[in-house]
Amino acid sequence: MKRFFTLLMTLTILSLACIPSALAADASAACYPSSVTRSEDGREVRKVYDLGPEEDPAGISRSDFQQDGVRYTLVDLLKQELPENESRQHVETVTLESKNKDMASVLELLPQQREFVTDDGLSGVLTLQLDTVQVEASGYGSSTRAVNVTRSYPNLAGQDTSYIPKTIQDSGRTLTLQDISWQTDNTASLDGYAMGDRFTAVATYSGSATSSYVKGYTVTANYAGTVSRIALNKTRYVAIFEGDGPIVDAVPTETDSGSGFQFKWSYLLVPLGLIALAGGGMGAAVFLKRRHEAGEEEA
Repeated sequence: MKRFFTLLMTLTILSLACIPSALAADASAACYPSSVTRSEDGREVRKVYDLGPEEDPAGISRSDFQQDGVRYTLVDLLKQELPENESRQHVETVTLESKNKDMASVLELLPQQREFVTDDGLSGVLTLQLDTVQVEASGYGSSTRAVNVTRSYPNLAGQDTSYIPKTIQDSGRTLTLQDISWQTDNTASLDGYAMGDRFTAVATYSGSATSSYVKGYTVTANYAGTVSRIALNKTRYVAIFEGDGPIVDAVPTETDSGSGFQFKWSYLLVPLGLIALAGGGMGAAVFLKRRHEAGEEEA
């Protein structure tokens, strides 16, 4: 009988020890998409899974989810064997800032070839398309400078400032009188009669001029070429979801991040079942032990 009790307790302890490993095995089965795309009308979402030989496609999420008020339901799960080499034509648009707009300065910022990696992992060296280079002003600023102008007013009878205009117009700007300097004219006699001293006023006017300038330029250009990748023994699965929304009051069950993870009640059912089994085993062991002891006392 003691040997039976020992065996029963050993089985109980082993069942409890299996709980963490059962949870870990279930949670690690989740698969995560390598890319998620959405149609222009928002009615179809495609999640692409590139799984290796050690990954189980059963971990691909098939549950409904919501995004932007639309509920998406799985309608198809496609399996594609990836070719050894996958390639396609690709156009990449680059945008950068330049201080100058002349083509020589712009082309110094744009190398003839650049290496790119696409969102889904294809890479390649693309070539600059010269006919796509565009340069546009990215912003304007203004600057103000002082403007000074002198005007001479000769043959004045006296040093009287009333002869001098207080403002003048110069290139469309209004300038204000700032200073006057006087010069004496040595006037020659006319018919032998002295005409007296005459004066020339040299007036200084000042104002300001505001001009605008381009702060910088935005350059856009396209690079085109072939991108490719080598498939490393992977199988591609494409989960296609269709939307039947909009639904406003429902609670989203999965975000657009495409993580593929969702809560499963089996995470709780497995350990709860093991705990119940362990508890039943311990209860049975205690019951049988007490019954055995009672039999010995009667004997």
